[in-house]
Amino acid sequence: MAGETLYNTPSQGTPAGSASSIGAQAVMDYYFKKALIAVRDHQYFMPLADVRAMPKHMGKKIKQDVYVPLIDVANTGTQGLDQDGLYDQATKDTWTGWNSSGVVVDDAYGSETAAIAGSGVVDVARNDQNFYGSYKDIGAIKKKIPTLRENGGRVNRVGFTRTQVEGDLLKRGFFTEYTQESMDFDSDADLLSHIVEEALVGANELTEAELQNDLITTATSDGTAFYMSGADGVEVGGTLEVDEVVNYTTMMNLSIALDDAKCPKQTKIISGSRMIDTKTINGGRVMFIGTELIPIVRKMKDIAETTVGSAFVGVEKYADAGTIMHGEIGSIDQFRIVVVPEMQYDRLGGAAGGTTDGTGKDGADIYPMLVVGDGAFTTIGFQTDGKSVKFTVNHKKPGKEIASLDDPYGEVGFYSIKWYYGFMALRPERLGIIWTALTSTGP
Repeated sequence: MAGETLYNTPSQGTPAGSASSIGAQAVMDYYFKKALIAVRDHQYFMPLADVRAMPKHMGKKIKQDVYVPLIDVANTGTQGLDQDGLYDQATKDTWTGWNSSGVVVDDAYGSETAAIAGSGVVDVARNDQNFYGSYKDIGAIKKKIPTLRENGGRVNRVGFTRTQVEGDLLKRGFFTEYTQESMDFDSDADLLSHIVEEALVGANELTEAELQNDLITTATSDGTAFYMSGADGVEVGGTLEVDEVVNYTTMMNLSIALDDAKCPKQTKIISGSRMIDTKTINGGRVMFIGTELIPIVRKMKDIAETTVGSAFVGVEKYADAGTIMHGEIGSIDQFRIVVVPEMQYDRLGGAAGGTTDGTGKDGADIYPMLVVGDGAFTTIGFQTDGKSVKFTVNHKKPGKEIASLDDPYGEVGFYSIKWYYGFMALRPERLGIIWTALTSTGP
C-alpha cells in the first residue's frame, strides 16, 4: 500500500527496493494515529465528562457518594435542633411562623400556606436540619441564623444528607472481515487504512450517541426541563406537551433555574487528540442543538421582541475574546450555542396540532436544546487514562497464521474493536433541556 506499507529493507547487504522475505508490514500504529485525529472532529459530549477509571477485579458497577450542601432544601432530615434545643422536625414537614416582634406564633403548621395564613404571622420557615434551606425570604433567614447563648448548650444541631449514584460498565464491540485479494487487487491502495479509520470513527460515534441519549433522557426525567407548551416554556414533567417554538423568555427562565440549581457558568472540556489538555469555557453555559434549530436561534428576537435576530450574537463577534468550542456558532442570553450535526430528536413526540396533550408518538417532531453543566455527569472507562474511552483492537491479517478449518487457506482476515461504556449522573439538576417544535401547532 503506497506510502503506508513499510518493508524491511536494510540499507546494507540488500539492494535498495528489495522487499523483505516476510512481506508487507502494515504499521497499525500509524493508522490508529490518523484515525484518532479524525475521531477528534466527531466528539462533542465525551470531552465534557468527568471520567472515572474502573480498576480490575472490582466488578462492573461503580458507586459514588454525593453530599448535599448543608444549607439546601435537599438536605432534609430529623437531626436538627433549634436555638432552644428543640427538634426542628418534632413533627415531619412542618413550618414555623413568627410575628412582627420575632416571637414564635406556632411551630407546627402543616404547610407553608397554613403558616402564612396564621394569625399575626409575618415570617415563616420550614422546620429542618438545614437552617433555612433554599428559602430566600429575608425574615426567614434572619430567624434561622444560629444564635448561641453565653452558656452554649445542646442547641443548633444540624444534619447532613448524602445520596449514592451508581453506574454499570457495558461492553460494546463489532468487527469486519476482508480478504487477501482485496488488499492485493482493490483499486484503493489505502484500503486497510480507511477500514481502520472508519471503524474507530464509527466506534466513537456509537459512544457519543449513547452518551448523548443518556444525557437527554436524564435531563428530561431528573434534570431542569422546560417544554414549549403554550406561549412560553413551562417547567413540567410527564408527557412531552410540546407544541410551540422556543423563545428568548424560555431560554432566560432556563438560565435562572440553572442559577438556582447552583450550576457553574464555566465548563471545562478536554482538548487535543492526546487528551492531555483542558480548556475552560467562560462567559456562559454550553447549549447543544441540532442543525434543524439553526434558523430558529439565528432569527430569535430579544426580550423586547424587537427585530428578528436581535437575541443572537454570532461567534465571529467574540471569537478573539476567549476559547471557542468545536461547532460553536454564537450565543443567546447566558448560553453558548454549539451545533451537533448528529443531535438526536423525538420523532412525533410532541403534542398533536391544536392540542397540548403529547402522548409520545402522535404529534409533532420535537427537538432538544441540551445544557450540560460542569460536574453534572461522569463516564466510566475501564483502565483508561482518565480522559477518554479506550478501544481495544484485534487485527489478524490474512495468511498462514490465521488458517483454520473454517478458512484452511488463510484468505480472510478480520479487524475487531471493543470498548466499555458507562454513564453516571452526579448532579442531574445541572443538566438543562428545552424541548421545542420547529413550528407552532398549539391551540
